[in-house]
Amino acid sequence: MNLKRFFGGLLTILGIVGLIYTAVIFAGTSGGTRDIKSLIIYGILGIVFFTSGISLVRTTKDES
Repeated sequence: MNLKRFFGGLLTILGIVGLIYTAVIFAGTSGGTRDIKSLIIYGILGIVFFTSGISLVRTTKDES
């Protein structure tokens, strides 16, 4: 089992969860400063994890 592919898949899943959590916060927000800060933080972390996971999975070669 390739450890880089596993780690890339894990990062991708964490990124998807972060983006879904951002959408849930956005749907239930009242517009306060605390809500906007959490939207920005979770959104950026979700995007970073998702893109790094996808690129890690794509660039890792299958070696058997």
